[in-house]
Amino acid sequence: MITGNKGEWSEIYTLFKLLGDKNLYAGNVDLKRVENLFYPILKILRNETKGSFEYEIEGDIVLVSGGEEKLRIPVKTFSEQAANLLSTIKGSKGAFNIPETEAFMKSVNCETLKASSTSKSDIRIVIHDKRINQAAELGFSIKSQLGGDSTLLNAGKTTNFIYQIIGFKGTAIDIKRINEIDTRSKIKDRLEEVKKQGGTLKFLSLQQDIFKNNLVLIDSLLPNILSEILKQFFTSNLSTILALTEDISIKNPLGYDTQFSHSFYEYKIKRFLTDVALGMMPSKVWSGLYDATGGYLIVKEDGEILCYHIYNRNQFEDYLFHNTKLETASSTRHEFGKIYLKGDNLYFKLNLQIRFI
Repeated sequence: MITGNKGEWSEIYTLFKLLGDKNLYAGNVDLKRVENLFYPILKILRNETKGSFEYEIEGDIVLVSGGEEKLRIPVKTFSEQAANLLSTIKGSKGAFNIPETEAFMKSVNCETLKASSTSKSDIRIVIHDKRINQAAELGFSIKSQLGGDSTLLNAGKTTNFIYQIIGFKGTAIDIKRINEIDTRSKIKDRLEEVKKQGGTLKFLSLQQDIFKNNLVLIDSLLPNILSEILKQFFTSNLSTILALTEDISIKNPLGYDTQFSHSFYEYKIKRFLTDVALGMMPSKVWSGLYDATGGYLIVKEDGEILCYHIYNRNQFEDYLFHNTKLETASSTRHEFGKIYLKGDNLYFKLNLQIRFI
């Protein structure tokens, strides 16, 4: 029996829905379909434990190949299965199974919820690229709004930023008292107490060198920019990437030459978000090569699927920039948010996690 949560079942929904739609529609920054921008789907490729399978669209028939025999399934059957699956996903909670969908999945050589993959690509689609009049195979990462908000950058000890506390006037008793603050917004409240004791945070480095060097590869000053955005998040009421970047652009902590109104911070943050979305992981050396070569597929709450495609890079970057926020991860699990002494100096770690709004 196959069991999964809403996000996991959304991957099967995406397969069925796209085979039924036969076209991949682009979305804009407001998650609305761009009617005149779409890509005809030629086939969808899926890696299963039993091997690789192709779902090729030929008129009103889907040819399923890779098994012992080629299956011919009407396109409308996939549309009907997608509609039924969407209804069940919306009405379910936690982890659940769907016997009717599972029976159909097995009949079309689909054995698991999540396709086998070691990259950020959840689904591989062969589209017709009208610009060059050729077929193009692209990998997409699926983000579903049917369940909880998806993460763009997962928290870990790898995403901790280290700051030195400068000018702190408090005693050892003050440090103990601050570290024991356990309110809902305890990290912010601890930093407020540090500030009351004359302390300010000065960025030093990241806890893990691989992530630091990944950021430097994208832009040499990106660690510093993100450290300022992270500090602002934990010391203000701002949380969206858009608001935090706008705020930091006005303050210009890195002292860029802004006399010609260059959008230094926005440009660099958009590039960072795009690289995270399409392949960069904090714990792995980033080569600059994209895994999700197509972009993102967003499963909206109403079941519509929109494509944010790196062919349309500006739209993709704008979508990420306007639809993400910082959030506080578990400080216990990721070991951040407390004053600690090392040598003669005091330090404080803040953690970076980015989630879709």
